[in-house]
Amino acid sequence: MDTPLSTIAVVGLGTMGTGIAEVLALAGREVIGIDISEAAALGAVASLEASTARAVGRGRITEEERAAALARFRTADTLQAAADAGLVIEVVPESYEIKQQVFRELDAIVSPTTILATGTNALSVTRLAAESQRPERVLGLHFFNPAPAMKLVEVVSSVLTAPPAVEAVTTLARELGKEPVAVGDRPGFVADGLLFGYLNQAAAMYEANYASREDIDAAMKLGCGLPMGPLALLDLIGIDTARTVLEAMYAESHDRLHAPAPILGQLSSAGLTGRKAGRGFYTYDAPGGQDVVPDALTPAAGAEAGAGRAVASVGVAGSGTMASGIAEVFAKAGYGVVLAARTQEKADLAKGRIAKSLERSVSKGRLSAEARDETLARITAAGSLDAFAEVDLAVEAVAEDLEIKQQLFASLDKVCRPGAVLATTTSSLPVVAIARATARPEDVIGMHFFNPAPAMKLVEVVRTVLTTDDVHATVRAVCAKIRKHPVDCGDRAGFIVNALLFPYLNNAIKMVEQHYASLDDIDAAMKLGGGYPMGPFELLDVVGLDVSLAIEKVLHKEFRDPGLAPAPLLEHLVAAGCLGRKTGRGFREYARR
Repeated sequence: MDTPLSTIAVVGLGTMGTGIAEVLALAGREVIGIDISEAAALGAVASLEASTARAVGRGRITEEERAAALARFRTADTLQAAADAGLVIEVVPESYEIKQQVFRELDAIVSPTTILATGTNALSVTRLAAESQRPERVLGLHFFNPAPAMKLVEVVSSVLTAPPAVEAVTTLARELGKEPVAVGDRPGFVADGLLFGYLNQAAAMYEANYASREDIDAAMKLGCGLPMGPLALLDLIGIDTARTVLEAMYAESHDRLHAPAPILGQLSSAGLTGRKAGRGFYTYDAPGGQDVVPDALTPAAGAEAGAGRAVASVGVAGSGTMASGIAEVFAKAGYGVVLAARTQEKADLAKGRIAKSLERSVSKGRLSAEARDETLARITAAGSLDAFAEVDLAVEAVAEDLEIKQQLFASLDKVCRPGAVLATTTSSLPVVAIARATARPEDVIGMHFFNPAPAMKLVEVVRTVLTTDDVHATVRAVCAKIRKHPVDCGDRAGFIVNALLFPYLNNAIKMVEQHYASLDDIDAAMKLGGGYPMGPFELLDVVGLDVSLAIEKVLHKEFRDPGLAPAPLLEHLVAAGCLGRKTGRGFREYARR
């Protein structure tokens, strides 16, 4: 199948089809845009004219290149116009009936060597290919929206697809300046297969009133470095579209994580499908608008849950990276800090780590030498918790072990003055179980910082059923003073970030176990197609596979969902001592330092 792909037809001139046509025309291909709607065809021409004019204005292309690209694009209202195309890409609505009708008609029109590509992200390419007279030339070519900007293209083969067809479109994708990844035929493919399960869990978390929409979105943006929160992204994608994709995924996997959250169906049925409707999880300035406007669910500006307790001094228990980072954060904000470890030597080493961190900030121009000295002067290193006798807030940052934390809180209960707030930085253990180790569980709360604490802006504020309102208000006020963004969540495994992040990571491991895609292709797909700062396997190796496994086990134990069971490959790597970057080998191998 040695078909030249110089003339390409795009069937369906919605947002995606128009974007693909623009990419092709700018890359020197003759493009035939086909749509039964005259309005859609006119809209595509206008969109191409406007976007290429912007590209000229920004210096990305010349006026001559713009004119040539526009001359290479023409529209038609019948599939007959695709007769001479070497490749036809359909991006019509996500319906088997509509897509199969397009392929049946194309069979009678195009050359036997023409490649037929579906732009589906939810339907079976194999099922669509089976309806064609020449299934070996049918494959999936999944661009991401907006097609001109997004680099990822998933090239989807069925068991019927001929390798030369795959090679031809893979070469084309590279010539378009895209990054093609080869994937097999299953709903969602790689990027959407991982993304939509995560989005579905976020919708279910919101539906359960576990956290507000604003806190869920802020947590994932600030805690994971994502460009958008999951609920805002669902509004952008279209809640009805997301539900369709999840239905297809669930039909294939029967995994409860893919069963659409009921709220998606409720919003879709009500016509609240997101930005395009002007309302979804959020309310927008107009249908198709981008600006969120206040509605009945928007938190009142500056609203806090009552008055808190005065905090002038802070105790930080621990000597590791997290403890020293938290101590640095509080000292920078002007608090007097007692940094206590099991021995004076460990405490001094932790303070030394802070000194080095501050010195780096000075060398990079982020901190003055005077501010460095003042910050260090506010920190007292101590070899015993007895030094916490007068602190107003005690924050523990010791090993993630329930027994160890309970013992420490029992000691804090004896040492700290009445009225002091006691906070745990646990990321996976029940806060209430830690609180019950004291005689004052109402004073105990979770403050989950993220590593590295000086850089990461998020703090998950975890109330138990026993935490008092003034303790909650105190911690939120402290977060504001140390310039962190607090998000409220209840006392259940994973809180917000880990409860959404680690099932996504686990599902990526399962893809590799099933030989569906390679580590590199999955990492590339999530960075290029989902805007993730790191691919899942890069992140797993950084976090540590042992840490990841422990969190997966906690989530599985708490929610009892079979889909949350740790992937066997993760368990095997941990058992073999392959824990990621810290051991030199995890999912990948690393050079020893």
